[in-house]
Amino acid sequence: MKGADVVFTYSYVSWQAAAERGWFMPEDRLAKALVSHERVERLLISDLMRSLPVKLLRDGVSALRSDRYPFPTSTSRQLLRPVRLRREYPTSIAGVRRACAAYDRVLERRARRMGMREPVLITANPLMAGFAEFAWAGSVTYFAHDDWLAYPLHERWWPAYEASFAQVRARGRRVCAVSQAALERIAPSGSSAVVPNGLDPTEWEGPAPPPPSWAPRARRPLLLYVGSLDSRLDVPALARLARELPESEIALVGPLLDDPHLAPLRGQANVKIHPALAREQVAGLIRSADVGLVPHVDSALTRAMSPLKLYEYLAGGLPVVAGDLQPMRGVDPGVVLVEPGGDFAGGVRQALARGRASEDARRAFIAEHSWASRQETLLDLALA
Repeated sequence: MKGADVVFTYSYVSWQAAAERGWFMPEDRLAKALVSHERVERLLISDLMRSLPVKLLRDGVSALRSDRYPFPTSTSRQLLRPVRLRREYPTSIAGVRRACAAYDRVLERRARRMGMREPVLITANPLMAGFAEFAWAGSVTYFAHDDWLAYPLHERWWPAYEASFAQVRARGRRVCAVSQAALERIAPSGSSAVVPNGLDPTEWEGPAPPPPSWAPRARRPLLLYVGSLDSRLDVPALARLARELPESEIALVGPLLDDPHLAPLRGQANVKIHPALAREQVAGLIRSADVGLVPHVDSALTRAMSPLKLYEYLAGGLPVVAGDLQPMRGVDPGVVLVEPGGDFAGGVRQALARGRASEDARRAFIAEHSWASRQETLLDLALA
């Protein structure tokens, strides 16, 4: 059976950036899967349209690096790296509309040159989802892998996101979201589906890779949080947890995006903040820890997330203690739910008593929540 012609556009990253961060975000995994998927005849993947000066600077730096990840270009698989002259992305509705129209024209020209006629278009960009006409595409699906209206760093674009989502509804475009809350934020009028985050089984099968060098020296039990270190963390709950379980060590691992928010934890001797790790080390650390933590505050952002860390903790066999938010519910019996700001120490004690999952249970979870099964639901929606 002949596959479909597909055009995919990233949100705010590129093929190279996705490769460098280990293909762990939903849009990264989708793009990578499309390259070899049997349901795809011809494929065009597009990086975010970047300003020409920034592109030339970054390309010059990247050319000196040895860890480049070349796109597997062929007659039926191509990568588009569009550029614009303007350095900053516009924030006004009129400016965003013009930028999206320019990007739309570039995509159409390349798709035509590849011989595509009315291809299936999947975009992870929240502005292109509604503002771009895409008159040349057969269908348009917006892959909402984040709630962009909940990100404070994107506040300048919130009015444009609202206007874009209004156009998604008006045009009856399809929407695939990672959570029910993210889908409800967009409120599509067309077909839709919820596809939570998933796992790459190859990262979690076989012998555990070695953890970072500091892990064997950590106190026990080792309570682990992996992810962005910012305002989504319930710092008062973590401070109470540290005081109530002084024999434990709480390891917060990830990019430090909001140092002042985490400042109250600096005085806790059993709280350690570590920089982000490579993907292999993340898997090794999870499989050597004692409890996985998801101590998120209750906010629009956390209610709309599908936290990859939750699935990875469980794939590594960890018992998990998480704030009782909708994305955490019903995933696995190994998750102990605590009211946001509640008794995390009691939850950790319960998780420690439960212990790690059996190897059979761990493997069954990996199989059930593999990204391969998730992507078929998304493609069913986009290709219908």
